[in-house]
This record gives sequence, structure tokens and C-alpha cells, in this order.
Amino acid sequence: MSTDGNKKQFWKRNTAKVPGSIQHVYGAQHPPFDPLLHANLIKAGNKPQTTPGGKPKKATTFQEFESITSDAWDVGDDDDELLAMAAQNLNIEVVMETANKELRKLSWSGIPRQVRPITWKLLSGYLPANTERRESTLQRKRQEYFGFIEQYYDSRNDEHHQDTYRQIHIDIPRTNPLIPLFQQIFERILFIWAIRHPASGYVQGINDLVTPFFVVYVFEYIKEEVENFDVSSLQEETLRNIEADSFWCMSKLLDGIQDNYTFAQPGIQRKVKALEELVSRIDETVHVHMQQYEVEYLQFAFRWMNNLLMRELPLRCTIRLWDTYQAEPEGFSHFHLYVCAAFLVRWRKEILDERDFQGLMILLQNLPTMHWGNEEVSVLLAEAYRLKFAFADAPNHYKR
Repeated sequence: MSTDGNKKQFWKRNTAKVPGSIQHVYGAQHPPFDPLLHANLIKAGNKPQTTPGGKPKKATTFQEFESITSDAWDVGDDDDELLAMAAQNLNIEVVMETANKELRKLSWSGIPRQVRPITWKLLSGYLPANTERRESTLQRKRQEYFGFIEQYYDSRNDEHHQDTYRQIHIDIPRTNPLIPLFQQIFERILFIWAIRHPASGYVQGINDLVTPFFVVYVFEYIKEEVENFDVSSLQEETLRNIEADSFWCMSKLLDGIQDNYTFAQPGIQRKVKALEELVSRIDETVHVHMQQYEVEYLQFAFRWMNNLLMRELPLRCTIRLWDTYQAEPEGFSHFHLYVCAAFLVRWRKEILDERDFQGLMILLQNLPTMHWGNEEVSVLLAEAYRLKFAFADAPNHYKR
């Protein structure tokens, strides 16, 4: 299931001249998202599988889910005619909605680096699917963000904002010590977000959530890895665009999980409890083992929910994980629970080998994922999908 290993994935094909391929649809430099080309995905060869009674067949495993969508970009010679028919017969809103659904399906199994920036912007809802509105939207949102900077950033030294700014300033080096040149940019993003969201304000953990967006949007302008790149060599206008885009996309993510960061963080409390109930059903042996040695889920899983596993995985794995989170409905708020459950059970043997509280806590707070890559993340996501299918529509299944 690794996107690197599966040559049948749509982006592993020779896509230079393949109509309907993600490269063809997006283009090489500034890839546009053309909804009429995406309407091409609704073709005879890509109809949903059905049962003998003619009803749509629901995927029961991730493998079935993947097989249903794996041919989405395998196109034939008659696609131009089908495309013309779709353009004539479908209302543009329907085309846009269909395009969005197909983009989510295709992104679920991982997005190629070269088109990840624009795809993330589309999936987050920051960038409109309508290509004619895209440039004006970007200009307007970027100007709006820097208007916030002019309006609010000087107030960081005011008495009632000093504590917020000081905490952000302390936390940023912890976020990613490899990229200290980003410090001021990250500080501005987080401070403006906190000022505009007084119900929660700044909470430790939010600082981690800027990094994936920022790194992915830097990729739009560089070929090498961020750690090896001199960020100061980027033009000021480029950095401003990256900063504004990161702010808006992070804001959209946080809109869906803001109760994680309001007073007493009730969203996280509920999710940790749900994780405990879920694990007790899917692997009672692991659950009882941790109870036996008095390990509370809150002691290790609070961080998993607060930082969306960013402290547990290498950044490259987080970025791959977020491909799926953005493609999955309520990925950050709901699907993350099943990823955490699959992640915990993944270490079943190591957990059961530990025979005291201290050993268990050291393991759970330092899980050996340093060498993980796309393949391990794909396996984790497949198991999370299976758990979601089994339990999401029947929550009583994971209640004792």
C-alpha cells in the first residue's frame, strides 16, 4: 500500500500526457484544478462496485476501498467525448462537488510532493476549486492576514498579551529546532491566531500544527529538503505568501478541533476516554495489562491528541498522515481517534513485554518510529480505516 511501491497508483504512471492524470489536470508549475477535467472521473470504468441486487457495495476493508478507487485516473481515448457530455449535462456545482469527492479519494493514499501544496489548499477549503476565482482569493486572503499583522502584532508587548507572546516565543524552538529561521514567522502566525480566538487563546500544542503546512508550502518553491535549504535565500514576497497560506490552513484545521484547546481542553478529555473504551474492545489484553500496572491513558494519549501524534512520528510521516486526514471527512477530529488506537495496538508485543509502570511509560512516551516512512504510515492508516468501519457507525460496540 505504500505510494512509493505501488506502480499502479495514478501518480506513479507516466503522467506527462495522460488526460485526467493529476499532473495533466494540475499542470507542472502552477497546477490548476479544472472541475471539468475532474468530471472525467465519473466514467463507466470507475463506477462504484455493486451488490447482486444492484445496490452500491460498501467497502468492508481498506483494500476494497483502495481497489474501488485505484483506477480513477486510468483513462481511455473516448474521455474527451465523455467530458463534453459531463460539461453539457451537469450543473457546475455538481461538477465541483464530484471533483472534490474524487480528489479526496485520490489523496487518501498519499499525495505526490510536487502537487501536495495545491492539493492541501484545495482539501482544506482555503483554495476555491473554481480556477477563475483562485488568484483573487489568494490575493485577498494574503492581504487580509497581513492586515491582521498591522492591526494586532504590535500589541504583543501590551500587558494583557505579554504572557501569550512569551509562551509562544518559548515554545517555537521546541517545535522544530532544525528551522530556527522560521521563528518570527511562526510567532506571528500563532500570536495572530490566539488574538483572534479568545475563547481558547494560545495553548501549548498548537505550535506544532504550523510546521507541516509551512514545510509543505515551502516545497512549492524548492526541490531540496527544508533542513538543507537556506530559507533566507527565498524572496520576501515568497515567504509572505507561505506565511499567510500557513496561517489560514492551520486556522481551518483548528476550527474543527477547537474544543481541544478551550478551557480544560474538553475535546481531548473526551477523545482520550473514547480511545480507552475503543482499545478495551479491540485488544482487551493490552488494555488489562496497562490497568494492571496502573497506566492511565491520559498519561500518554493526552499528547497524542494535543499534538496529533506529531511528537510521536518523524515530520515526513506526519505530512503523509495529513494527506489522509485532509482527505478523510473529519480526519483531524474523528479519524484521528482510530489512528491512535491502531498506533497503540501496533506496539502490542512491546507493551506486553514491559512489567512495571515506569517501563511502560518510558516505552509509550518514546516509541521507536525514527525510521518510519510511507509504508509504515500506510499500514497504520489501513488498520485505522478498518477500525473506523467496524466501530464508527456503532459506538456502543466499544463500550463495555
